[in-house]
This record gives sequence, structure tokens and C-alpha cells, in this order.
Amino acid sequence: MFQDFTAQSRPQDGPPRLAALRARLALDGLDGFIVPRADAHQGEYVAPRDARLAWLTGFTGSAGFCIVLPRSAGVFVDGRYRVQVRAEVDLAAFTPVDWPEVKPGPWLRKALPQGGRIGFDPWLHTQKDIADLEEALEGSGLVLVPCAHNPVDAIWPDQPPPPAAPARIHPADLAGCDSATKRADLAQGLRAAGVQAAVITLADSLCWLLNIRGADIPRNPVVQAFAILHDTGHLTLFADGAKFDATLRAHLGPEVTLRPPSAFAAALRSLPGPVLVDPASAPLQVSAEIAGEGTEIHWAQDPCILPKAVKTGAEIAGMKAAHARDAVAMVEFLAWLDTEAPKGALDEIAVVTALEGFRRASNALTEISFDTICGAGPHGAIVHYRVSEATNRPVRPGEILLVDSGGQYVDGTTDITRTVAVGPVPEEARAPFTRVLQGMIALSRIRWPKGLSGRDLDPLARAPLWMAGQDYDHGTGHGVGAALCVHEGPARISRISEVALRPGMILSNEPGYYREGAFGIRIENLVLVREAAALPGADDRAMLEFETLTWVPIDRRLIDPALLSGAERAWLDAYHAEVLRHVGPHVQDGARGWLTAACAPL
Repeated sequence: MFQDFTAQSRPQDGPPRLAALRARLALDGLDGFIVPRADAHQGEYVAPRDARLAWLTGFTGSAGFCIVLPRSAGVFVDGRYRVQVRAEVDLAAFTPVDWPEVKPGPWLRKALPQGGRIGFDPWLHTQKDIADLEEALEGSGLVLVPCAHNPVDAIWPDQPPPPAAPARIHPADLAGCDSATKRADLAQGLRAAGVQAAVITLADSLCWLLNIRGADIPRNPVVQAFAILHDTGHLTLFADGAKFDATLRAHLGPEVTLRPPSAFAAALRSLPGPVLVDPASAPLQVSAEIAGEGTEIHWAQDPCILPKAVKTGAEIAGMKAAHARDAVAMVEFLAWLDTEAPKGALDEIAVVTALEGFRRASNALTEISFDTICGAGPHGAIVHYRVSEATNRPVRPGEILLVDSGGQYVDGTTDITRTVAVGPVPEEARAPFTRVLQGMIALSRIRWPKGLSGRDLDPLARAPLWMAGQDYDHGTGHGVGAALCVHEGPARISRISEVALRPGMILSNEPGYYREGAFGIRIENLVLVREAAALPGADDRAMLEFETLTWVPIDRRLIDPALLSGAERAWLDAYHAEVLRHVGPHVQDGARGWLTAACAPL
């Protein structure tokens, strides 16, 4: 069912809320305040209670922040959201800032040359965030001030309550390892590092570690909680006890102690050191509580992040099963769309609603994995566009439609983008579509030596566009959780990623191209990193490759075959043959003929 999450984030609400916040800051003796899109768990998505950035500004993107000053308010967004932010905020009150090209430190120095006191909520920023900003402000007279109470909360009269959805067990046969074994393995690592405890604040880390799932965040099956893992393997979980029924408490076992979130800060102050804290994900207040008692902090990455990213055999099998199920829904949706869209009676909301209906028809969908991106014509150029009642646009023949969507199943998480022609193909889209396809094929075919990261592979996807003087302002791929968050660290295919790719990691492969005011193009499959078989005459060195998990046709009508090499054509034809083999036997009769035609050799 389509849900309009932007209903309470209207541009016209921004100016009075901004004025109220400025009045509150003046009472608190502050010259400014930083409003991030973040909660205390530093996940990508936030519960309605923590949607402070959207409530204040109207901007609903999944990344960004606002710095409110007496005479200006900068909304910092990256390349994915520069079109979107201008449509969602009142530009007379808020000024979009291109970030990270413009960093907050230099911006603040220019905006407040005489210095001042800039407040922030230490539960919503990491140690790394604040340390980097303090370094950038050194010598400026600007001082960062941690606030015991968030001033946005003080002026938000109808702020929603904290999420309190019930947790559920994630079976060990789907996880591939029981929770006790995971905790024991991590505890052994703590002992080897000379660390007595680790603080875990990421919701998906906790869900992976305890083999639980929840519904505290829309579209993400996570439980919001904090935890302290001791070097004995015992874990203290700080969570709302109402989320855990007797069956779930029995699943956690005697080595997991459940305590209320209100006890977390005091527990941090009582820990013996050294205590592992992740500077990039733990709220600054966590380290402040620990260090305030003189306890030694061991700065290191959350110990769950890497093992969570390297999927078990059971998780890989579950992801493949979920993708097979999802491919049937996608094919039946695309067959329906190809019949209905050229009639000119559909709009974006109708497409989003229909697609979710096709997924739910499997009787296996637990939730969609993110709000479907459905951009018709120029809306496709808004990289993370989310349709609302206010922006809903007809799907017009002669344009192209970008649909980026996914499903959450008990055994896996999917994410797929297809860009399709609606009726007559716009000629100006053929060449860029083909270049995007060439980049996606290049990543699908590549073999690389062990030890390389996503940064090393990212240029392969961009090269065809670069040769035409084109590019896109987002990463080429992100990690994906197994029946968890659709965006997962630490690995990604991006020019800034230095994490070595390892067998068992699952990532997206999604180059794109966006022409503002005209159209957007993205083609996305999920891929699994695996060992590559040795080739005759090859060096004696270990190589890796990607295995494709997504089996859905790519719109051949948008391809300019003259731009493809023989190897690229062969890959595409082989891919479509596999799509037909994987999916054909499982779709309904009405979609089977469409699928056969869509998978014909180029």
C-alpha cells in the first residue's frame, strides 16, 4: 500500500519552525545548532520521532544536515539530492549547500567570522564527526557546545513517541550460525585485542549478533537498542522490554541480560577498560560517559560490521531464494506495465502501488526494503525521488520510467532498478542508456586480484560515460544485508571506499545517468563476491569475481546495439537466456510470452 511519508514535511512549514528554533537557541545562549538526519543508532533511516531534519526543513532525503544560524540556515546535501532539496525546502528560508564539496567548517567560518557557540546533540553525532569539525574550526573562535537537551525536540509539539515494535527471532538455519557462537567468536577477538568490552550501537549489528529482527524503522527489519558485549561473551542489551516476549527472551538465553535504555549511560560509566568504541558509528555521548570516569577507550570498528558483511552459506542461499521469488514479481509487474503504461492512464503512485501488489502476491513479502523510487520523465533525474500526493506525475508515452525498488523477505533482501521505455523510445536516451548498460556489464564480467576495494572497481562502471563527457553523482554500489538493511557497510563500489572486497559480500551494481529536467537512467543488479576459477595460462594468484543474483530483463528497446562490443552483446544475450531459464517456468501465462520476447537475443 502506498504511504505518503512527506505529508508532514511541507516547505511552507519550514519558516515558522525555523523562527521557533532560533528563538529557542537565543534562550539557550547559542549562536547556532546542527540538525543532522540521524538518530542515536546512526542508521541510514530514522524513525518518525527522529526525523528532525525533515520536520524542520521539509527535506526528506536519506542523508544531509542543516546548520541553523541567526541569519542563515544551510541545508547540506550530496549529489543525489541537489534537485530534490530545491523542491522540498522553502528557498527563502533555507539555502542548499553542495556537500561534501563545501564542508561545514569553512562554511561556518565564513558565516560567523566573529566566532560563536554552535550547539549539537551528542547523541546524534559520532566522535569522528565532532573531532573533524573541531579540527576544521580551530583558531576561528567558533566553539562546539554539546546540548543536554535537543532544542528541536523542545519546539516540536507533536513529536512522535519512540518506536516500540515487537522483536522476532531470525532462525539460525537462515542465519547459518547461532547467536551464542557469534558472541563467543567476537569475545575471543576482544580478548586477543586486550579489550574487556565493546559497545554496540548500530541496530543492524545487534540484530545480526542476536539473530533477531524487528520493525522499529520503516522498511528496515531492525530493533533499536544498545548493547555492551563483554570479553566473556555475556551481553547486556539495553532495550524496551515490551519488545521481547517470553519466547524471544528464551531465544536470547541466560548470557544476554535485558535492561531498560535508561540504564545505558550509567552502565557505560561503570565499565572497566579498555572499552572498544567505534568512532564512526557510536554517538559521542557514549565515549563521553566512558572517558568521564577515566576509563581507557579502545577506538576500533564495530566488531559486528565485517562478519555481518561476509555472508554465510545459509545467508547466500536465502538471498538467492529471495531474488528468485522477487524476479517473478518483477517480471509480472514489467509485463503489466508494458501493457498498461502506453495507454497513458497510469501515474507514479499507481505504478508504486501495483509493484508492491505483485510482490505481496507471493505471500512471502514481509515489507518492501525501501520506499520505491518511481520517476517518470524528468522525475527520473532526481536520484532518490520519492513520489508524494503533491508530486505525483502521469506516466506519459514517449518518456522513460525509472523504477528502483526491493523487497524484504524472511530469507533475504532485494534491490533492483530497471529503466524502461513507455511506448515510443526517446532517441536522446538511447546512447546514455547504452553507456550505463556497458558500465554495468563491465562490473558484471570483471575478475580482479584479492585485496582490491570498491574504489579500484568503480571506474570500470563509469568509463563508457566518461568517454562521452558524462558521469553520475553517486556511488556505483552499496553493500546489502541478508534479511536486514538494504544499505549495509563496510564495503561498497565507490571512489571513496578502501575496504577490501571479500568472498561472501553482496553489493549492488548500479551505474546511472541523469539529465535534469529530462530523464534519469539507472540499471541495478545485486552481485555476490566469490572466488574466481583459475584460467588456463593465468598467473598463480587468487582472483575474485561477481556472481549475479538478480534475474530480470533489461529493456532492449533502449539499447543502441552499434555501441556494444561483441563481448558485451554476448554477455547480455547470455544474461537474458539465464533470466528466461530461471524465471520462465514460474511466471503466469500472461507474462510468459512477454518474458520470452524481452529475453530474445539482441
